[in-house]
Amino acid sequence: MSKRMSALEAKYEAQKIAFAPIYFHAAVSLKELGILDVIARSRTGLFLEEIIEQTKLSEYGVKVLLEAGSCIDLVEQTEEGKYLVTTVGRFIRSDRMTEVNMNFAKDVCYEGLTNLKESIVTGKPEGLKVFGDWPTVYEGLSQLPEQVKKSWFEFDHFYSDDAFPHALELVFKEPVKTLFDIGGNTGKWAKACCEYNSEVKVKMLDLPGQLNVAKENIAKETYSDRVSYFEIDLLDDQQAIPKGADTVWMSQFLDCFGSDEILSILQRVYEAVDDQAFVYILEPFWDNQRFPASEFCLVGTSLYFTCIANGNSKMYHSEEMKKMSVDTGFEVVDTFELIGDSYHTLLKLRKRN
Repeated sequence: MSKRMSALEAKYEAQKIAFAPIYFHAAVSLKELGILDVIARSRTGLFLEEIIEQTKLSEYGVKVLLEAGSCIDLVEQTEEGKYLVTTVGRFIRSDRMTEVNMNFAKDVCYEGLTNLKESIVTGKPEGLKVFGDWPTVYEGLSQLPEQVKKSWFEFDHFYSDDAFPHALELVFKEPVKTLFDIGGNTGKWAKACCEYNSEVKVKMLDLPGQLNVAKENIAKETYSDRVSYFEIDLLDDQQAIPKGADTVWMSQFLDCFGSDEILSILQRVYEAVDDQAFVYILEPFWDNQRFPASEFCLVGTSLYFTCIANGNSKMYHSEEMKKMSVDTGFEVVDTFELIGDSYHTLLKLRKRN
């Protein structure tokens, strides 16, 4: 991603990194205080005095934020002195992907990531302590502050929901009677399966706290009797995955673990299924993206795993995941890249003969 640049250009890029935390909060403030909104509502732009009047903020506060916003290309001034929202500013103001990413960075990651250096040294999620005393974020997920939890789930769902419709078609091309949803979180995939197919039975496997959330979400549905629950801590390699599935599904799940843990999980999946079963892994692999922005976001997400989530997992390269699958006895039957309008690749596995 690097390019040749002059020393002067490189020094400027370095200063952008040095001041990035400050300008990040400037962007958040411009959005949340409504400054971008009031400017955007005027097609011809607004003078400083008009922005102050409409936002009811001080002249000083509006000035420093607009000056910062100009430096990071969120706003610009016309020759007559009116402020306009730039294209970048419009994405900050109203683009859903940008909103989800900013809220995740602000609410979930920002404070804790000051401990990143310690996490690299210890291999533990040292930043998680700003929220509570848990070994990983998953044990404490249901107990996080409401805004943090909201931003966490919106981030998680944003990067999987668009893949589900096409994934359902691919999974149910094969006969599916009993599907195990490993790491099912709030039950969105389990619900999608039951709504897509009137006969399939789904067993969700997850930590107790997550299963309680899923149970609440599914209890009122007419198909709730087709969903069962199995409490399991897959970090404990002594806990076996039950038998009985003809299909196993893992969506944005294995990226929550380090490579040794993934090998352990896949080995236990291998031991639990018969030769005819299919295993599906849905992941947003950073090497398989349409746009540079997607790769940029995914690689950045790895540092959330390092410092907040668990200390040892990351967003994986597709070949890493394929190799771990093969190393545990599976063959990759098919690879469906960037399914639907999503960032995801679906790996279809089967036991190797």
